[in-house]
Amino acid sequence: MLFLGDLPLAVQFASPGPILFEWGPILVRWYGFLIASAVLIGVTLSRSLAKQRNFDPEIISDLAIWLVVAAIPSARLYYVLFQWQEYAQRPDQIIAIWKGGIAIHGAILGGLVAALIFARVRRIPFWQLTDLVAPSLILGQAIGRWGNFFNSEAFGRPTDLPWKLYIPPERRPPGYEGFSYFHPTFLYESLWDLMVFGVLIGLFSGGQKGKFQLKPGTLFLVYLALYSCGRFWIEGLRTDSLMLGPLRIAQVVSLVGITIGVLGLVWLYRLRRYLPDVVQPQESDSPSSTPSQSDRVP
Repeated sequence: MLFLGDLPLAVQFASPGPILFEWGPILVRWYGFLIASAVLIGVTLSRSLAKQRNFDPEIISDLAIWLVVAAIPSARLYYVLFQWQEYAQRPDQIIAIWKGGIAIHGAILGGLVAALIFARVRRIPFWQLTDLVAPSLILGQAIGRWGNFFNSEAFGRPTDLPWKLYIPPERRPPGYEGFSYFHPTFLYESLWDLMVFGVLIGLFSGGQKGKFQLKPGTLFLVYLALYSCGRFWIEGLRTDSLMLGPLRIAQVVSLVGITIGVLGLVWLYRLRRYLPDVVQPQESDSPSSTPSQSDRVP
């Protein structure tokens, strides 16, 4: 819930708890509800984008199944591996994904592998698929981050800013027991993701209207670079980063994402080349997977 703080116009955040509703044996958690909502909204959006590019929207629906099956377990496995000392003591909690504890970088990696295999099996250009999914992916991340709010997790360092987040004593990390308010990093990332979503939709719309030509892979590379920039900064505020020695894993992965995104865009627009694909457009048997005019190299 939200409530007014001591300062004029100050808004302090405090989670109402992880349970959305409970009815007899039925228990619905906010985290699961938000993930399910993000998937549903994302599939609907990607189908709409596919239609605008004369791409069979049913392929997006088929791909969504592959992505969900691969991404959610990968997100959990990624998180568990970097917290293995904790989960080795409580192996029964490894599958307790409804309590939180998933890593978006794990989901992205798992989803990319699934999309590569899907594209190869269905003989569809991989980078076209990524461009249709990228706006939905970042929008889903913006929605999913609010699961951290309801679970009182993934917050930042202590702060007295007007938009501070109240964390109950049992959720505060060791060394921070004397602090009540923290940076709402879930909110920072959700707002950043919405900004990236706006950029991607703007690029997609401009390409469709013929204002400029987008080459296959552009939207995904822009997503990768912009999201990684925001995540690198936000991760520096958090108190619960996954660590590998002294390194914050998310910041390392973000630097890799920024590098790949920028170099990929240079390859496309400075060197004026296609990105290597798992399926060449001329190999595809499906008319729906042929690049649209806006996707072709000028």
